[in-house]
Amino acid sequence: MKQVLLDLAITLDGFIEGPNGETDWCIMDDDMDFDGFLSGIDTIFYGRISYDAWGNYLPEENATPEEQKLWEAVHSKNKFVFSSQHREDKNATFINTDIIERVSEIKKQGGKDIWLYGGASLITTFIQNNLIDVYRISVHPIALGSGKPLFEDLKERLNLKLIKTNVFKSGVVQLIYTSDS
Repeated sequence: MKQVLLDLAITLDGFIEGPNGETDWCIMDDDMDFDGFLSGIDTIFYGRISYDAWGNYLPEENATPEEQKLWEAVHSKNKFVFSSQHREDKNATFINTDIIERVSEIKKQGGKDIWLYGGASLITTFIQNNLIDVYRISVHPIALGSGKPLFEDLKERLNLKLIKTNVFKSGVVQLIYTSDS
């Protein structure tokens, strides 16, 4: 069965974006093997705001071949958008009811894993409903002091089990956990 993977960059002080939505502090090193991560998934879950910003993003013409290849890989995946909006979109399926049931159905379809891309409110919904199987949290060596925290409005403790740690040349430390429930 597919697993839902939260693969996310956070700051040392626990923010997933700055106070104005900025993510310019995120580091992408070649030793992070993001291509390997993308090859292990065939589906991406987006919130509507994240989908509108990134779901059909096209790099500029002068983008590096690596960046163009990365976005081609992202756009080759099945896309599901969780939103209260009803919308027809040729590139994605919109889901606006029965989130837990729909996620369960998608996980049972077989194939590769699912990347829970975000945004913040969708991640919170998935955490609160215990829908994340693997947390891949990449802690970046910067503190912002304010912004959007990863773990917001938790209703109860979230017990996780550390299964792997990766340290990258940039100083980013990736912590991989499974849900301990």
